[in-house]
Amino acid sequence: MAELKTQPTEVSVDNFLANTCEPQRLIDCQKLVQIMTTMTNQAPQMWGSSIVGFGKYHYVYSSGKEADWLAVGFSPRKANITIYIMTGFGDYMDESDETKELMSKLGKYKTGKSCLYVKRLEDIDLEVLKQLIRRSLEILKEKYEVDVG
Repeated sequence: MAELKTQPTEVSVDNFLANTCEPQRLIDCQKLVQIMTTMTNQAPQMWGSSIVGFGKYHYVYSSGKEADWLAVGFSPRKANITIYIMTGFGDYMDESDETKELMSKLGKYKTGKSCLYVKRLEDIDLEVLKQLIRRSLEILKEKYEVDVG
């Protein structure tokens, strides 16, 4: 079976962010590093060439293929900061009135399957973001072998 292309690397997160981000985006990303480090009790690590990840979890596909993936993370993309909340926003959001309520309080954002897209951190409520991350980590811990604090 083919291995996932996106794997943890030894590339410096600080260097990546400094060389990738304009000044305000760098401040936002440094704030995300602080938040996610505190919430996971894990140091940031580059995953592939553009994702800053924290912790990891091990899962098995229905096909039997196994993989490790970051528990939470972000990537400073050109248009947005992509925040990876691995439990996602589809079924996860539908399953919980609490999560729907949190999402309604979050602020200005868009979502993908497991991605939260924000232009600037000032557009969202960081306390609500922390609650979403905490909830996602709790769900991951219930379902998978998770390496976070």
